[in-house]
This record gives sequence, C-alpha cells and structure tokens, in this order.
Amino acid sequence: MLSDPTGRRILRDRPRITSATMSLEHLRAFPPGSVGREYASWLDREGVSPDTRDKVMYVDDEECAYVMQRYRECHDFYHALTGLPVMVEGEVVLKAFEFANTLLPMAGLSMFAVTRLKPDERERFWLVYLPWALENGLRAKEVINVYWEEELERDVEDLRSELGIEKPVDLRAIRKMIRARKKAERERRV
Repeated sequence: MLSDPTGRRILRDRPRITSATMSLEHLRAFPPGSVGREYASWLDREGVSPDTRDKVMYVDDEECAYVMQRYRECHDFYHALTGLPVMVEGEVVLKAFEFANTLLPMAGLSMFAVTRLKPDERERFWLVYLPWALENGLRAKEVINVYWEEELERDVEDLRSELGIEKPVDLRAIRKMIRARKKAERERRV
C-alpha cells in the first residue's frame, strides 16, 4: 500500500467499512450499475453486512493491524466486484484471486480449503476458476489500494475495466444448472 498513492492515502486516513460508516439504505439508493448499489445488492443477496468481519487480533504493529483490518473489510467489495457468492467454493476462488493480486500469505493459505470441496466442485475450481483467479489477480491493479468509499457512485463496469478484472462465469448459475440436470436425470430414472 505504501508504494501506491491511493494506498498511502488510505493508510493516512484509515477509513473503516462498517454499517456506521456505510449505511445500507444509502447504498441501496445509488443508481443501478453503480459500485455502491452493486455492493448493497450483493450484501442483501448473500445475507451479510459490513459488520460481519472480525476485528484483527494478535498483530502488534498498528499499521499492519490496520492493513489486515482494511483487507478484511474490503473482502465483500471483492465479492461484489466479481459476483462470487458466499459459499466454500466461492470463497476459495476469491481467496485464489486475492492471493494472486495481493500476495498476502493468509489468502494463499486459505486456498487449502479446496480440500473441503466436493469432487465436481474441485474439478471446476482447477479447470475454470483457478485459471480465472490467477489471470485476473495477476493482471489487475491491487484491489487493496481501492478507496472504495470514493468509488460508490461510479459505474461498476468502468471500475472493473480500470482495475483489469473480468467477472468469472456465474458460479450460482452453474450450480443451479447442475442441480436441475441432476434432478431431471433422477426423474427420468423413476
């Protein structure tokens, strides 16, 4: 963050992303297609809030603790930007993207949760989502340096383009299609 002008400003200002600093009602009032509205819609769809992130503990350096807190608080913006859902499969994909983008060791370690995925989910991760995460994470500007509070009114597609992020294939849609196909196969067998 110190090597980026916006990152330095974030470190100086130390903004926080909470319900107190980012009212969901206010975010929902932004125009469709804006970063703020996309973020609020994603939070509503996934049933989470800006307050679902735990406070950073066991980090003695004040600046490092803030960076880790900011990383946690921005995580749902990354979800909203990519469209990845809150489920183990979506989280593992997002952690792979975060690791490729930020090189934070904890994001890389979180990818070991791939072992919790079902065989078909693991295959999809290796063949579809890991290549997407690595390509986009390595190509994109560092998302930790986005001053989200200043981007809320911006068109989300413009921000994705500026950052160099392409949305991945819709994971929820794929899972829904697979469930429907399996249900139809079961019904044919009966």
